[in-house]
Amino acid sequence: MATILYAEDDADMRRFFEKALEKAGHNVIACSDGERALRALKFADGAFDLLLTDIMMPGVDGIELAKQAETLSPGIKVMFITGFAAVAMSDAKASEQTVLSKPVHLRQLVSEVDRLIAA
Repeated sequence: MATILYAEDDADMRRFFEKALEKAGHNVIACSDGERALRALKFADGAFDLLLTDIMMPGVDGIELAKQAETLSPGIKVMFITGFAAVAMSDAKASEQTVLSKPVHLRQLVSEVDRLIAA
C-alpha cells in the first residue's frame, strides 16, 4: 500500500480515480488544485510515496507541482495524467516520470501506479 497525493481539478474524475486507487489498497489524499496539493506536501514531511497529478490546472500546474514535490520530498515518484501528453513529455524528465493520456482505463491507472511504486 502506498500513500498517494492526487491533484486533479476535474471533480468527477478526481472522485472516480480516488475511489479506484483506494479500492486497490492505496491511501489517497485528493486535492482539487495544485495549490492545495503543494500545501499538503509542505505539511506531509515526506509521507507521500507518489504524486499523481493532472498537468493543466489553474494556478500551480502539474509540472510546477512536480518540481516542487521533488524539492520538498526527495525520492517521491511522479505520475502525470493528462489530455496533453505531448506537453508533459517535453517538459517532464520522461525517463523518470510516467505520463498517462486521458482517457485512462481504471485498470491501466492502477497497474501503472503499482508498477511505479514497486520500481
